[in-house]
Amino acid sequence: MTSERRTPIRDVDFETLSGIPLEPVYGPSDESAPGEFPYLRGPYTTMYRSKLWTMRLFAGFGTARETNQRFREILRSGGDGLSTAFDLPTLMGRDSDDSLALGEVGRCGVAVDTLADVEELYSGIDLGEVSTSMTINAPAAILLAMYVAAAEKAGTVRERLGGTLQNDILKEYQAQKEFIFPPRPSMRLVSDVVRFCTAEMPLWHPISISGYHIREAGSTAAQELAFTLANGFAYVESAIESGLEVDDFAPRLSFFFNAHIDFFEEIAKYRAARRIWAHTMRDRYGATDARSLRLRFHTQTAGVSLTAQQPEVNLVRTALEALAGVLGGTQSLHTNSMDEALALPTEKAARLALRTQQVIAHETGVPHVADPLGGSWFVEELTDEMERRAGEVFEHLDRLGDGSMLDGVLTAIDDGWFQSEIAEAAYRFERAVNAEKRVIVGVNRYTEGNEDDDLDTLRIGVDVETEQVKRVQSVKADRDDDAVRRALARVSADAAEPTCNLMPALLEAVNAYATEGEIVEALAGVFGRYVERPAF
Repeated sequence: MTSERRTPIRDVDFETLSGIPLEPVYGPSDESAPGEFPYLRGPYTTMYRSKLWTMRLFAGFGTARETNQRFREILRSGGDGLSTAFDLPTLMGRDSDDSLALGEVGRCGVAVDTLADVEELYSGIDLGEVSTSMTINAPAAILLAMYVAAAEKAGTVRERLGGTLQNDILKEYQAQKEFIFPPRPSMRLVSDVVRFCTAEMPLWHPISISGYHIREAGSTAAQELAFTLANGFAYVESAIESGLEVDDFAPRLSFFFNAHIDFFEEIAKYRAARRIWAHTMRDRYGATDARSLRLRFHTQTAGVSLTAQQPEVNLVRTALEALAGVLGGTQSLHTNSMDEALALPTEKAARLALRTQQVIAHETGVPHVADPLGGSWFVEELTDEMERRAGEVFEHLDRLGDGSMLDGVLTAIDDGWFQSEIAEAAYRFERAVNAEKRVIVGVNRYTEGNEDDDLDTLRIGVDVETEQVKRVQSVKADRDDDAVRRALARVSADAAEPTCNLMPALLEAVNAYATEGEIVEALAGVFGRYVERPAF
C-alpha cells in the first residue's frame, strides 16, 4: 500500500482519440508499480493524471529589469515555474564593475551584484506562489540569501518560498568549471545551505544534483547517471557528517538530468536513477521516509545537441528530447529554444519552446498513462545495463574513498579522474561525428539549406554593461558603509569557525547591500581560491 496521500485527478478524458479508455498504468500489479519502492516506474502513484510536470523556461539576460519583463511574459504564456540564468561574472562571484567582468556583463544571463538587483528581478511576482529555480553554484549561498531577503522585503516569509537552488559544486570541478573556493570549504557551504533550508525553508530544495552539465561537457548517458548519483551520495554523507539525520534533509534533495537525443537510452537512464537511489538510500544510508527514497528530478533538453546550422531543425530535436523526459517520468521540464546555439533565445523562440511542452501535455495523450514504455524488453534491458554500468563507477569511488563516497568523489576530483573520463567520452563522440559514423543533420549530412539560414537573434548591447556598472556603483554610494564593514567582518569570522552556519552572516551582509564580489572576497580570505590541476 502506498504511503502517498490520495491526490485529486485532473479533469481530463483519459482515453485515446478513438475513445478507447486508458488505465492509469499497465503491467503486473507488483512492487514496481508507480509510487511504490523502488520507484522504477515513477515516484508517484497517479503521476501526471494528478499533476502535470512543472513547465519551466530558463530566462536571464541583460539587467534585472529586462529579465523581469521576460519572466512576466513566461507566466502570461502559461509557464508555471521560473528558472533563472545568471551571467558569467555572477556565476564566478565577480561584481559587474570588476575588471575581470569586462565584456561579459549580462551576456549569458542576468547580472546580479546586490540585493537591489534581486529585488528588481522578481518585482511584481508573488514568490509565495511561483516556484523559482536558480542555476548558480559556487556563490549559491549568497544568491539564496539575496532571494530570501528580497522575498521578505516584499512580504513573503521564507517558510512559504518554494523552488530549487542548484548549489551543486561537485560537478563544477568535474565538468562546468565555475568554481571559486577549494572543494572542501565549498562542501561546507553546501551543507550550511542544507541545514538552513531544513530548519527554515521546508518547501525549498537546497541542492539540485546536476548531471546536465556533466553531459553537456561530453559524458555518455551512463557516465551522467553514475557521476550524478555518486555526487548525490557524497552530499548525503556530508550532510550526515554536519549532524543532520538522513530523513531530515533527504526529502528535499532533487536532481537535474539532461534529455539528450538517444531517445530510449534517456528513458532508461531516468528509470535506473530512481531504482538506484531508492535502494542505496535505504540500504546504505538507513533512510526510512518514503520521500527520502523517491528520486525527483528536473529535466532540460540537451543544449549540446542543438546546431547553428538549420536552427529550425532544433525544434524537432527538442520535442523528441522533451518527450523522452516525460516518458521517463520527470517532475519538471525545461525545453531549449531553437536559437540557443546562436545566442540567448528571443521571446518568440522561448514561447515556441514552451508550446512544445504544452503540445506534449495536452495533445499527445502521453501523460495519461504512467511509465507507458515499462515492460518493453528493450527499455527494461537498457535500464538494467545503465544500472550495471553505474555500479562499476560506485565501486571504483568506494575503493578510492576507503568506503566513503564523499572521500572517493573528492579524491577523484583531486586526481582528475572525472575530468579525464568525460574528456575521453567527448573525444570518442567527436571522432564518430567526423567520420560520419554518427550523423548530425545539417552538420555532416543533409546540409542543403545551410546557406539560407537567417534567424533573428537576441543581441546584448554594450549599454547593458554600462548601465549595470552605474547601478552597482550607485548602490555602493547610497548604502551604510559601517553596516557593510561589520557584516563582512562577521562573514569572515564565521567562515573561520568550521561548525558555524554561514547563512545568518550572509543574510546580514546582503541586507546591508554588500555586493556579491565583496562577500566572496571575505570568504576567499579564509577559504582561499581553487586552481585546477589540468588532467589529460
